[in-house]
Amino acid sequence: MSNNTHAMVLIFTMMAGTLATRFLPFLLLGDKRQTPPFIRYLGKVLPYAIMGMLVVYCLKGVSVIQPSSLAPAALGVGITAGLHLWKHNTLLSIIGGTACYMILVQMVF
Repeated sequence: MSNNTHAMVLIFTMMAGTLATRFLPFLLLGDKRQTPPFIRYLGKVLPYAIMGMLVVYCLKGVSVIQPSSLAPAALGVGITAGLHLWKHNTLLSIIGGTACYMILVQMVF
């Protein structure tokens, strides 16, 4: 199999998988049936669980003993939380906190 054929097979396989995961819920649940209570519960709970996992993942390598590791992470989390409480804009919060963290890591610590 040539590289071009292999690449095309991979692309079409990924496309089929993506389309299947996007359209399968509509095919199974249909437009007229009510969404099951468990799915509604997951819709309410999962965004908070995902955000919690992301925070844990981002802070897993931070050493509490080393100030050069703890300070930028703590300030980045604080800026992110403060921006979100102030503006209620998730994208602004993530970009602001990330920029603050990167500036601190690259230029200060």
